[in-house]
Amino acid sequence: MWPARNISDLRSAFEILDVDRDGKISHEDLKTSYADADDDVIGTMITVADSNNDGYVEYDEFEKVLERNSNRSIGLLEDAFKAIDGDGDGKVGYGDLRSYLNSAGFEVSDDEIKSMVRFGGIDVDSTDGVTFDGFLKILAV
Repeated sequence: MWPARNISDLRSAFEILDVDRDGKISHEDLKTSYADADDDVIGTMITVADSNNDGYVEYDEFEKVLERNSNRSIGLLEDAFKAIDGDGDGKVGYGDLRSYLNSAGFEVSDDEIKSMVRFGGIDVDSTDGVTFDGFLKILAV
């Protein structure tokens, strides 16, 4: 179940989608995050949120879309979870996080990833991964 939280706590979700970490979500960022989506779908995603029509989604625009569509915000985070869950087993583990963060260009140490996984509620040496609820805990960090 979706935990009670302030919508502004979604900065982490924005940062996951901002693959190149330039402070705005671009078509290319979304293409990386949603590799299976065609260009028309990605263009629509940008258009829905891009209130100043500059071709990018800045954090304030991202937040406004989520405020207007709070039920969709759950779906957005679930989509991010699925993108990171590389093996599609419904859980995000150390390997999934390592692979995603490397492909997204994040420089994160093994110890930092292990801390995220532990914070999400699993033993790093376990073959299990964190569920969506544990993933939300990680994002809160």
